[in-house]
Amino acid sequence: MAHHAHDALIAELETWPKPGLVSPVDSGSHDDMDAATLRASAAAIRPFFADLVVAGARGAAMPELRAIGLRAEEAMMAATGGVNAHRGAIFSLGLVCAAAGANSGGVRSAEAYALAVGQLWGDAIARAPASPTSHGGRAARRYGVGGASAEAAAGFPTIRATGLPALRLGRARAPADPTAARVDCFFALLAVVDDTNLLHRGGADGLSAARAAAAAFVTAGGIAAAGWRDRALDVHRAFVAARLSPGGCADLLATTLFLDTFETGS
Repeated sequence: MAHHAHDALIAELETWPKPGLVSPVDSGSHDDMDAATLRASAAAIRPFFADLVVAGARGAAMPELRAIGLRAEEAMMAATGGVNAHRGAIFSLGLVCAAAGANSGGVRSAEAYALAVGQLWGDAIARAPASPTSHGGRAARRYGVGGASAEAAAGFPTIRATGLPALRLGRARAPADPTAARVDCFFALLAVVDDTNLLHRGGADGLSAARAAAAAFVTAGGIAAAGWRDRALDVHRAFVAARLSPGGCADLLATTLFLDTFETGS
């Protein structure tokens, strides 16, 4: 499970064009990190995903899972020189790892593992206050959106309703191009998510513009339309010019890819 969680982070990193976000091609709207930063972070937090699987298997409650997550954050910060590369991913992927441990006895769908997070720890997640120091937590309070915590507490409904179906559709559209399928999935998520990172950087207007651009890409046919890479790259350049970065959607893409491995095995 830790191997698959790590691979999902790397697959998210290598997805391109991915508006405003870091990839091996460029650093998007970020001046403080690049692809090497994210690779170092992913390697540093990988062992903690294994710890979370084990903790889930023994029925750990949220305080223990949170303590492991905090140790993962410390390792991430040490590996990146203090850059928050994957805090949101530690939270989301970590909870799925714990759910996988708790449900290791049977074969289940990707959607079932997503739902298990809410069933096992939804109440505890919902009761926990949003971080007073994180950009996402402050944006969630200011704009009255749920953010990552609400998504996890409800069993990742956006991944179940949008992320996984879009990933499967993308694979059907481009069976020989897994990167294109991930781009399709990313834009589908971006079109519907109230991304608190976008709210932090661009306010309500920035979020609205970002979602509209993604919706236009999806409505035009996504990766099934001719010239899709150029259109996606145009959106990326516009995000960089406006300093927009949909980090919440990046975390949801990685979590979607991780959940997908429960069915595909890779």
